[in-house]
Amino acid sequence: MNRNSNVYTIVYASVMVVLVAVLLAFTSESLKSYQKKNQDNDKRQQILRSIKVSVAGSETEKKYNELIRESFLINDKGEKVDGDAFAADAAKMFDNNAFPVFVANIDGRTKYVMAMYGAGLWGPIWGYISLNDDKNTVYGTDFSHQGETPGLGAEISTDKFSARFPGKQLFKDDVFRSIAIVKPGKSATGQDYVDGISGGTITSKGVDQMITGSLKNYVKFLNAKNN
Repeated sequence: MNRNSNVYTIVYASVMVVLVAVLLAFTSESLKSYQKKNQDNDKRQQILRSIKVSVAGSETEKKYNELIRESFLINDKGEKVDGDAFAADAAKMFDNNAFPVFVANIDGRTKYVMAMYGAGLWGPIWGYISLNDDKNTVYGTDFSHQGETPGLGAEISTDKFSARFPGKQLFKDDVFRSIAIVKPGKSATGQDYVDGISGGTITSKGVDQMITGSLKNYVKFLNAKNN
């Protein structure tokens, strides 16, 4: 075949495209198990941070298995349902009326960890919130995001923001009130509140809506004191 012909160029380019595609597909398939392991470890670290535990990546799974004694899914009636609380994506679980609960043991005391999912300014935001054994008082939180603005909305993923929540309560006089996110210097009537992110108003509103919208699905579970 004439290497200077158009036919040769087209055939050569086509073969190279196919070879590169096969190579990329093979590489992607080969890395799937590593990607899955990293994603699982990232989720474990988020859950651990919500109960105020931070560990090196290599120790994550061991620490998670040590502290998380049970996990399960519930529906919005507070009833346990089939499924793996850890395996599925929170957004998909929420769409299917299934909400994950992780039960931790910290220094002999029970903590209940629940998932949250919502929307920020530029994309999804999510997190975990842990409650003391009264199923009302916040023990810890952890928030994550996909694309919030560095220095502004992205501040929700910092320890400084999470540190504002411990001690806040979801219920007042046995009525679910959630926790409000307010502009710094403002307050909320009838419910506990924390300061939002300065300059991150939309993200702060997203967190406010996420907490209320997510945790309302857990109300009947939290009201069932014997679970």
